[in-house]
Amino acid sequence: MLKAAREGNAAAYGELYERHVAASRALARQLVRGAEADDVVAESFTKILDLVGRGGGPDSGFRTYLLTVVRRTVYDRSRVESRQVSTGEIEDYDPAVPFVDPALVGLEKSLIARAYLSLPERWRAVLWHTEVERARPAEVAPLLGLSANGVAALAYRAREGLRQAYLQMHLGTPPQHECRPVLGKMGAYVRGGLPRRDSRVVDEHVSACEECHGVLLELTDVNRGLRVMVGPLIAGPLFGGYAAALAKAGAGGMGAGGVLRAFGGLRRVPRQQAAVMGGSAVVVAAAVVAGFLLVADDEPVKRRPVTTTSAALPPASVAPVPAPVAGPSRVPARVPAPVRKDRPGRARLRATIDALGALVRAQPGIVGVRLHNDGESSSEELAAHVDLPPGVTLVPPAARGHGVALLDPVGTVDGWACRPAEGGARCARRPLPAGQGTAVFLRVHVADEAPQGAGPAVRIAAGPLRVRARAEAGVRSTGAPARFATDGKVAVRAIGNALLSCPRERASCAEAGRRQGDQRDNDLWPMTALDQDDRPDTASSSGAGLSLPKGGEVVWAGLYWSAAGEEAGPIRIRPPGRRRYLTVSPTEVSVRELPHGPAYQAFADVSELAGDVRANGTWWAADAPMKEGVSRHAGWSLVVIVTDPAEPYSQAVVLDTATVVGGPARRARIPLGGLSPAAAPARVELVTWEGDADLRGDRVSLGSGALVPGGGDRDRSNVFDGSANGAAEMTFGTDVDTVSAELGVDPALTIATDKDVVLFGVAALSVRARS
Repeated sequence: MLKAAREGNAAAYGELYERHVAASRALARQLVRGAEADDVVAESFTKILDLVGRGGGPDSGFRTYLLTVVRRTVYDRSRVESRQVSTGEIEDYDPAVPFVDPALVGLEKSLIARAYLSLPERWRAVLWHTEVERARPAEVAPLLGLSANGVAALAYRAREGLRQAYLQMHLGTPPQHECRPVLGKMGAYVRGGLPRRDSRVVDEHVSACEECHGVLLELTDVNRGLRVMVGPLIAGPLFGGYAAALAKAGAGGMGAGGVLRAFGGLRRVPRQQAAVMGGSAVVVAAAVVAGFLLVADDEPVKRRPVTTTSAALPPASVAPVPAPVAGPSRVPARVPAPVRKDRPGRARLRATIDALGALVRAQPGIVGVRLHNDGESSSEELAAHVDLPPGVTLVPPAARGHGVALLDPVGTVDGWACRPAEGGARCARRPLPAGQGTAVFLRVHVADEAPQGAGPAVRIAAGPLRVRARAEAGVRSTGAPARFATDGKVAVRAIGNALLSCPRERASCAEAGRRQGDQRDNDLWPMTALDQDDRPDTASSSGAGLSLPKGGEVVWAGLYWSAAGEEAGPIRIRPPGRRRYLTVSPTEVSVRELPHGPAYQAFADVSELAGDVRANGTWWAADAPMKEGVSRHAGWSLVVIVTDPAEPYSQAVVLDTATVVGGPARRARIPLGGLSPAAAPARVELVTWEGDADLRGDRVSLGSGALVPGGGDRDRSNVFDGSANGAAEMTFGTDVDTVSAELGVDPALTIATDKDVVLFGVAALSVRARS
């Protein structure tokens, strides 16, 4: 069809219009309102016709090409209207290259997006239709000129090609020597084409290698990767709304009158622009109309000079122009953008709702609603109705703990006010300015028998504007619920230290304290109380330095401490600049069974205390309940979320779960729901207890391979090595580590051990938001 259109067959281009106009209109209506959407559609088809007529444009992937043109057209119009550029400054562009929305910068660098863009255009086209838009082969067949069976076969080959391309992206960054042969077999493994012996080799390797395990998860669900990463890359941040609108539009066609009405929208283009682009407008209108009126002719309609008539073209002041001069060219056309309009633009709201971390049965959790105004003017007053799944209820104000506002949502409230309502909550906020985002986080509780299924949903109203969203994930049986969450210019930090150490009087203890020698495990020492503050009123104490970003303030702070034994109790804490210790009692205690006996993790919210300090320096902790002896551990950690004026708008969340990893349960996968899978590094602070430096095989992954910790031995195969941020010496049995990596398509934190058994306690993450 495209080949025929390139040769001058107007009927062929008319057929392309009929097949794809619903999709272009579905996207345009997400980006602009009313008659302007028709203007954008007509202008986009005009641009493509101009390119195709000069030998350019797509070869087979017309839909993705068209959507890119629609988005770029809207973007250029908005820049002109906001006086960022003049009509003469709109640069040339090639719609074959994805137009990356400023809100999604970096998404094109993700592995799945790079793999998709490396495929042949025909493969990209069939994957877009079948996997991203979820169309049936019979619906796609006429778009690609194939039978339904042909589409299914092409989609199968394209999926396999995508997996191979994805693997090549991984192999482009040299993997470990033992991983290379396994990665080479993974494509066949996923499609079930490996012999049993080779499959067993892959199984054994993946069970012990976090990097290959992450690759396998991505390959197994490349379809989700396409929807999560490639969908927004091509259709923009409003991909969800586009997909829903396209599904409603169906595959209904248009007659010649419909085409005339669509292109009649060109009459609404501002006069100055009409005078400049009149030639191409007339050509596209005449060509498409002629295509529909002459489609009964068996011979293709040859391109020839077009004469305007009152029956086929908009009247007006646009003079007829001769046909384009023959001579193919791959150089994109310079298409003028519309002139600035005097009427104000409209607000366009984009909403998401997710459980932060996970909604886990019999545990509290947090549900977050995020809203962004992609329009050109402020919204009206915002009203949000949050619908919670069965068995999930809003925590009543009186039940909220210390450090949490009693009448407001969690985190940096940002003007929201919420109250319980039937089935969930109702929240209200002042208008949202253009180009800005906001978020509100609600504490909830999940019942013991809450059914797994649909996630929470939200309905947003802002005057006549209505927006809906639903979370993909609902209640889970396992996972880590969020302790705290917030959005803004925020970052996470964590420090800590041990409260037990080797006997200082032994010569080899000093060597171990410098992370040297072969006795760096608490299993090799009778652990004794560590007392670093030299004060007579403490029996055990240790300090760790905390440095906040310049101009930063503490938004939230949580104190965690752990030791061998079942009896948890108060700990004493001394902030920088204070002479006296303060006693802090736990508000939550978890006890877990380790190989050498039970161990506890205690928590207390110290946000108010940390917020009052406003100074860098050493935090001290002392006298936590603990037991001395061989294989014992005791330590503490301060986890904070801070504002950082130098950071971009980010998402931050703290998840805590006292989970035993090792022994029978060698791997723990913790879903990171509610975080944008943008191609931007996430900073993760990890707090873990009872790790042994000389027992290798501890690995941490965010879905893209084993990560290197920022401290200690910095060994990706031995993360839990008795090192803690803020402490200079060996911290036996206490690990506070920082790692960084891009989040995957289905964000999750994976902790794995080969020999060691650890108590994983806390994960605090901050990552740049998509918008």
